[in-house]
Amino acid sequence: MTARPTPAAVIGLDLGGTKIAAALFAADGTVLTRHTRPTPAGDGSAAVLDALAAAAAEVDPGGLATALGVAAAGVVDPRSGVVTSATDSIGGWAGTALGTGLADRTGLPVACDNDVRATAGPELAALAEGRGSLLFAAVGTGVGGALAVDGRMLHGASGMAGHLGHLPSTEAAGLPCTCGASGHLEVIASGPGITAHYERLTGTPAGRLETVADRAARGDRAAVHAVTTGAAAAGRVLGGLANALGPDRVVVGGGVPRIGTLYGDALAAAFAAELMPPLRGLVPVPPLFGHDAAVLGAAALTTTLPLHHPGAPR
Repeated sequence: MTARPTPAAVIGLDLGGTKIAAALFAADGTVLTRHTRPTPAGDGSAAVLDALAAAAAEVDPGGLATALGVAAAGVVDPRSGVVTSATDSIGGWAGTALGTGLADRTGLPVACDNDVRATAGPELAALAEGRGSLLFAAVGTGVGGALAVDGRMLHGASGMAGHLGHLPSTEAAGLPCTCGASGHLEVIASGPGITAHYERLTGTPAGRLETVADRAARGDRAAVHAVTTGAAAAGRVLGGLANALGPDRVVVGGGVPRIGTLYGDALAAAFAAELMPPLRGLVPVPPLFGHDAAVLGAAALTTTLPLHHPGAPR
């Protein structure tokens, strides 16, 4: 898609299942104002759109922005502006007309995309002046991802491209996935997946990934096994994808990699074992950008993706 000039000021919104983050960016990328508020996830899609619009108004009381970008949980088709699929973390979110719904509420043209693809956007822009190829994974409560080839972010039919958590994984064989299938990477490599694996191994409740990580650090063999199994499963999938895509850079972000070197080392070793010779030397790296990555990426969507305008037919 043809890039447009960056607006004088633009709003970036990041919608998650628990929190909405908003920022107003000046033309030079400076953050002028920030705001966060809880996501009314159980109140329906209209309430979520209202909360997004309220967050936008909060960061731009003077009406400086000329466009708005939103990075949203769920499968988002940026061309139609519709959430084509979603989990129940936000009630009634699937089928929501995100682009036009938010444009009508704010009076601004809106660009929208999946939150992981939007977060990966600044990583791509920083790579060979935005003309490189990128494999981006976000491993947290779920496993999301983004794929970019020769400077172009892939969206795919209905916005499905990049859902790495739903690739087959031998380590997850027979385990039911939240999507309704079984044997997918997410159920063994995500935070809840690693925790559930530990609980299956021991019959002992852990409740959260941090508990498993703490036990692994103290030498608990089952905890070490659960962490390294999840990491290796992710590494193998990413290594196979690297062979298919030939990326210049592989980025692994999200909350799970932050549990420590046990996870990172196991992922890197499994990744390296899959690589074809021309890619040897490629290693997974952490994201370049911090907490502002999602809102920064959301704002950048307004320069690359279709804009949905107030009053447009749905």
